[in-house]
Amino acid sequence: MFVETNYKLENFILNTKWEDLPNNVQTRGKVCFIDLIGALVIGSRSEQFLVGKRLAKTVFGDGDVAIVGSHERFSYMGAAAAMGHSSNAYDIDDGHNRIRAHPGTSFIGGILAAAYEKNISYKEFLTTLVIAYETTIRMGCAMMDYYQYAHSSGTFGAVGTAAGVGRIYGFTKEQMNNVLSVAEFNAPLVPGIRSVEYPSMNKDGVPFGVMIGTLAVLETLSGFTGNKNLLEANEYSHYLDDLGNNYEIMKLYFKPYTCCRWAHPAMDSCLDVMNKNGISYKDIEHVTIFTFKGATMLSKIVPKTSDEAQYNIAYPVAAAIVTGDFGFRQITIESFQNPDILSMMEKLSFEVDPQIDAQFPQRRICRAVITIKDGRQFVSSECEPRGEACENIGIDWISDKFRKVTSRIITDEAQEKFLSLMQSDSEHFMHEMLDIFNQRNNWIT
Repeated sequence: MFVETNYKLENFILNTKWEDLPNNVQTRGKVCFIDLIGALVIGSRSEQFLVGKRLAKTVFGDGDVAIVGSHERFSYMGAAAAMGHSSNAYDIDDGHNRIRAHPGTSFIGGILAAAYEKNISYKEFLTTLVIAYETTIRMGCAMMDYYQYAHSSGTFGAVGTAAGVGRIYGFTKEQMNNVLSVAEFNAPLVPGIRSVEYPSMNKDGVPFGVMIGTLAVLETLSGFTGNKNLLEANEYSHYLDDLGNNYEIMKLYFKPYTCCRWAHPAMDSCLDVMNKNGISYKDIEHVTIFTFKGATMLSKIVPKTSDEAQYNIAYPVAAAIVTGDFGFRQITIESFQNPDILSMMEKLSFEVDPQIDAQFPQRRICRAVITIKDGRQFVSSECEPRGEACENIGIDWISDKFRKVTSRIITDEAQEKFLSLMQSDSEHFMHEMLDIFNQRNNWIT
């Protein structure tokens, strides 16, 4: 099954330099980082982040590592764990269609903690970010093939975390080969579809993937040994054939709404019909959503927690119809109790369209039929989520998203300081960046 180790992946992880990356990949690295910081900022206002901080203090102890969204300092492992809890808390992070998961959020906590601890340069950090994406996505493809089951972000992110942190820690290729084996073998096998049907903090398993990845690094440094990883197997080594030439990071999508991607086209199809025809939510008698099977399996309960609101389809669609958006304001207790949203949820139905379903997961399509109170019906075009890879998302798009997502959490001044710093090449980037997010006057209380 396994071939003799040729260290192709290990050499890519350890030896790739910023100058080796094509210009579009360098830009995409910056785009991803802006997006991930937005996820960490909004996630720092979540209950899950509070849990992560309590865990970090109780289990991993104090230290000198700063994190986004807290004035406290943590040990390296604690910082990684805390940010692993916040990065995916509101489901606003990037995704990759082939692995049906969120690669960036699955490793950013561990890599950012290590980058701060070792005070690496901005370019070195961005290079590490790129190699973590490439490792995570390719290993995700191999693991999906091997297990023949839809696992989720934390499963693959354990390996991406280990790869990125191992690079920052200056691993040899032998150590890197070992840590990839340890992380992949012990990765949490997150049953993704259950998180769709039964929403909770379990979700994508990101905190556990980050903790396994960072623990694999510390285990390797302590002498723990593994043997082989799936990308060394004959059946899966082809996922490395184009490594360093074709960049999977360019195939990411980016999310405008704080909920499961599968609900996005349903929201946009309704808003499109309403905006084009001057329809108010008060005019609506009934809405039928035609989409793929996975989307219809999302929860439809009235949410009591932010997780139940995100992994849901009825609530986000109803909230978008009533308020025109789905962001931080729509995942609050006050919004869960909005009578107009609750009434709209009762007017929704969801049906599988066989032709649409046949195109999943390569395409996630939805069509809405809105019936208003005078009996007229309005049919949307077939909508797909915004922010897809084919749109070639750049700095301007992601900066606008960052401003919108964080607008109720940090000040306009803090937003612009960060976005300006992202275009610089400061020698002390990590500390300057975290200083922005740890100054009390930069947060809206």
